[in-house]
Amino acid sequence: MLTKNINFNNFPYKKKNNIKNIFNDIKKNYFLGKEQLLLSLSDRYKYSFDLKKISKLKKFSIYRIIGMGGSVLGAEAIYNFLKFKIKKKFIFLNNLKSGVNKKFKKDILNLIISKSGNTLETIANLNTQKINSNCIFITENKNNYLRKIAEKMKCEIIEHKNYIGGRYSVLSEVGMLPAELMGLNEKKFKQFNYLINNKKFINNLINNVEGILQCVKKGKTNSIILNYDEDSQSFFYWYQQLVAESLGKKSKGILPIVSQMPKDNHSVMQFYLDGPKNNFFTFFDVFNQKSEKIDKSNLLKSHSYLKNKSINEIILAQKLATEKIFKKKKIPFRSFFVKKKNEQTLGELFCFFILETILLGRALKVNPFDQPSVELIKKETKKILI
Repeated sequence: MLTKNINFNNFPYKKKNNIKNIFNDIKKNYFLGKEQLLLSLSDRYKYSFDLKKISKLKKFSIYRIIGMGGSVLGAEAIYNFLKFKIKKKFIFLNNLKSGVNKKFKKDILNLIISKSGNTLETIANLNTQKINSNCIFITENKNNYLRKIAEKMKCEIIEHKNYIGGRYSVLSEVGMLPAELMGLNEKKFKQFNYLINNKKFINNLINNVEGILQCVKKGKTNSIILNYDEDSQSFFYWYQQLVAESLGKKSKGILPIVSQMPKDNHSVMQFYLDGPKNNFFTFFDVFNQKSEKIDKSNLLKSHSYLKNKSINEIILAQKLATEKIFKKKKIPFRSFFVKKKNEQTLGELFCFFILETILLGRALKVNPFDQPSVELIKKETKKILI
């Protein structure tokens, strides 16, 4: 068990690395105030917006978030994971695509987010959409494009802290302002101070990182997510950026690949089972009480075993069967089962994977907080357009 709401089965591993010492150094530095980024995960973090003034922004019926990568993926993960609790409509514009400049009524609020304030795709989308004056900009306190536009439009500007990278920003202003506008409680996401002192959580985290490192040392560098909960797909796209962009350096790294299950049993599962042995896997499922049952009136005798079975029971059976085959084939995997969906559980998952990524970065001796080669593409793109 990882927490009271998350069951967790770890990789089989033999303790070889020094992850516990690395974690203890991070924890020590956090309490000394030297790990500023981790502060954003805790309830000690001070937002650059006033929560008391958020109520006036809840009058809108539609919210559009414009940004790229970590500026949007965290909020989109929150929205889809907890959409059963959310009554407002959110639109996420996180790619370049022609023909999406849809005109909305006046009751739409735009959130335009970019840490640098100069993200090309965000600027392009901002200038092709029919944007009204109902805008909030989240960007660094620097002389950048978004800040200039916001000042010109006389819109509110919220500071994006310069020590928080976009892919680590989900529990800062970037994710928590949208969460509040969704009608969620930002305080319930902030589980870091509890988790960092929870021995069971920390032992599972450390052992988990040990297991991943042993996979990597054996040449297994593809982290394949077998996701059995459709509403969690966006969460794993957030994870995908977090891991790939943080660790893919110096010819090292881990490549996350997200599979939607059980659909992918009928496309890539054969490859996973009998293809190259350079993968390790994560099974992920969520308890769901509401599920349609099979209509027995049209069942043939050959499939009478499906009588009164729910869709969720069938999905769970497929997951358990797949795990059994993985064990037989000695394919390394870990397994998460979420017993309850709420802000607390999602906050725990965000903290787990952020800490996992930072620990892996330190162990692999790469900087988990930069993305130097991506910056090269940005510069070359600008040269071509000029």
